Amino acid sequence: MKRSMVKCAGVRLPLCSMNTLIIGSGAASLNAAVQLYEKGQKDIAIATDYFGGGTSNNAGSDKQTYYKLSISGKFPDSPFEMAKDLFDGGCMHGDIALCEAVNSVSAFFNLVKLGVPFPHDKYGAYVGYKTDHDPKGRATSAGPLTSHLMFECLAKDVQKKGIEIFDKHEVIALLTEKKGSEKHVIGAIAIDRNNLNSENYGFVVFNAVNVILGTGGPAGIYKTSVYPESQVGSHGLAFEIGAVGNNLTESQYGLASIKFRWNLSGTYQQVIPRYVSTDKDGRNEQEFLNNYFPDMGKLATAIFLKGYQWPFDPRKIENYGSSLIDILVYQETVIKGRRVFLDFTKNPSGSGILEDFSFDLLDEEAYSYLEKSGALCGTPIERLKKMNQPAIDLYKSHDIDITKEYLEIAVCAQHNNGGLKGNMWWESNIKHLFPVGEVNGTHGVYRPGGSALNSGQVGGMRAALYLSKKYNTSAPDERVFMTAAEEQIKGKLEFARQVIGRSAEGDSLILDSRKEIQERMSGCGAHIRYPEKTKEAVDEAWNLYSRMKEQIRVPSREALADAFKNIDLCLTHALYLEAIKEYLEKGGQSRGSYLVVDPEGKKPCPELGEEWRFRVTPEDAFVNKNILEIYLDEDFKIKKQWVPIRPIPQEEPWFEKVWNEFK
Repeated sequence: MKRSMVKCAGVRLPLCSMNTLIIGSGAASLNAAVQLYEKGQKDIAIATDYFGGGTSNNAGSDKQTYYKLSISGKFPDSPFEMAKDLFDGGCMHGDIALCEAVNSVSAFFNLVKLGVPFPHDKYGAYVGYKTDHDPKGRATSAGPLTSHLMFECLAKDVQKKGIEIFDKHEVIALLTEKKGSEKHVIGAIAIDRNNLNSENYGFVVFNAVNVILGTGGPAGIYKTSVYPESQVGSHGLAFEIGAVGNNLTESQYGLASIKFRWNLSGTYQQVIPRYVSTDKDGRNEQEFLNNYFPDMGKLATAIFLKGYQWPFDPRKIENYGSSLIDILVYQETVIKGRRVFLDFTKNPSGSGILEDFSFDLLDEEAYSYLEKSGALCGTPIERLKKMNQPAIDLYKSHDIDITKEYLEIAVCAQHNNGGLKGNMWWESNIKHLFPVGEVNGTHGVYRPGGSALNSGQVGGMRAALYLSKKYNTSAPDERVFMTAAEEQIKGKLEFARQVIGRSAEGDSLILDSRKEIQERMSGCGAHIRYPEKTKEAVDEAWNLYSRMKEQIRVPSREALADAFKNIDLCLTHALYLEAIKEYLEKGGQSRGSYLVVDPEGKKPCPELGEEWRFRVTPEDAFVNKNILEIYLDEDFKIKKQWVPIRPIPQEEPWFEKVWNEFK
């Protein structure tokens, strides 16, 4: 990496030139850095707003899953079979599915080599189990903190290799150049939070042949969220330069604790805790599920199934299924304004409406699981101690003792299955820009639990391999770079000068805009969607974006990065809402992890009101056969296109042919 100083708009700016800039410090980004280094490309650096602040290092569940090809036991598996199961989740391109399947073993064993403690038996077999949307038992886990352990091992390797990290550097823009008919990324601008009082406002310019974008999901656009608070997202950086988004309609939502943000899947539900609601002051306690289930057997089994049917799924509502619980929790918290808690200290009671809990009321699946786990005993917390003590310890480490106290919950945004479009090498439509990890929208509608961790590792590997072979030149001379980038840099500097200053209306925008964005998305862009509200929300989103661009002000340089970030989030949520509106206008109904309210549909259960009627999108619907792509053109106008889903490649590999192509 070469450092120098350049002059732009009357100020001197640090310029860092390199082959590849990696933005973000999650597991996907760090793996991309490690893989590039090991493939001989050492002219790289990482820029991140807060090293270790992303989802990888700060999220998990009772037994956080990593999904890969099955490599143990007697049941046969193959990369094609795994690709088919990924592809069958809907709206996932077949070549991407095949890449994720074929490379899953390499990615997994790279993590094993780095020290992630995935369990194996005495013969060395890395045993698996079934997760949601998984027919083969491909899942594995290193415990509640699987992705944290991945981050830890990858970070240690990054530091061991001496890869430069620009910490506390908030990237605020990607720089581009038009080459023929194609747009290329050529670098980025960041604000160094440690240098805000300089004449250049802390601006640092990166001159790079390639940019790997690994900034995670769009967590900052949701109010009710289980994403770690340090995870915000930066899709707007890419949307601003014309990067294509796909499947933006598809996110995953589920039950999570809100005092400490954590997914409540797996054994947290399989031990069958008691669900209670209270008023806002914690009074008027009710076991509200009793009012909607016909008997305790159905209720307790639905709670149990919520463990490995954790994401909200409209197909799992009928006949008092597990996802009915999500609707009832939403109704209590959002519509009735009450608070909902899990109580692990007592078994569910019928409250005089149903029978009290008893193991012999459970369906066979639930009873057999608890019996095999040696957990047909006592209270939920006693069962959890037997089955998964670390799940209790995890909350204790965050000053929540679920052996004694209630755990407050909500239905939360958890993962975005869509994101930026990438090809089978994870390259965007913007040449030399490679989105990896959750920011890359590979997952489609339904995905096996844990496949996101695999996808992030495979994406980093694929991008690194391509860059090291095809895009391995040095950064251009600074004069050549500045000729292409100077006007773009000047525009951001002038905007920074404009927004620092007192204005009553502008100040309120910086304070209120994120709240408005989050309330709008959680209100009509989350797991319950209302077609009429969506149309209004799109107009409101663009109106806010226009006002922010023109009027936003910050009182000091310390808040400058926040102004850029809020505008980024505003652009992001506007495009997400545009995608949802387009999907609904094309006849899309409930699917994936969201319910679209439809007065012509069926009620989830007789006990719920008419306002809950919905229909599931038919399998042969147009929206299930095509993927929605959305982007901003050169004139910043919204473009939408539906593209057919690419099938899984079927060619039979022939060794000599592959060998010659490889050479």
